[in-house]
Amino acid sequence: QVQLVESGGGLVQPGDSLRLSCAASGRTFRGYVMGWFRRAPGSEREFVGAITWTFGLTTYADSVKGRSTISRDTDKNTVYLQMNSLKPEDTAVYYCAAMITGGKVTSSSLYDYWGQGTQVTVSS
Repeated sequence: QVQLVESGGGLVQPGDSLRLSCAASGRTFRGYVMGWFRRAPGSEREFVGAITWTFGLTTYADSVKGRSTISRDTDKNTVYLQMNSLKPEDTAVYYCAAMITGGKVTSSSLYDYWGQGTQVTVSS
């Protein structure tokens, strides 16, 4: 049974940094794409970024590009989302997801597995 468990969310101030983790279990994720999405109150789920498990190739949404870094530790089966210079508009529930490669990584409907989400609130 595949499980994705996010952690690391919390309340931070504008300008702060935060690192979210996604612990993956239940299968080997070689060949998968691991994505990060977020949903702000009253908004649609939004693509944040993604990384290929095998080669570590990354892609980011324009809204976080230059402020965020996605990485993975294949020994720990964990994916990370490092976010810097956080803004109030980054406030959302952040989700980790896994997709077998071959689809459009920005499309949430193509992801096979999802975590339960972790809340990030950026406020002074």
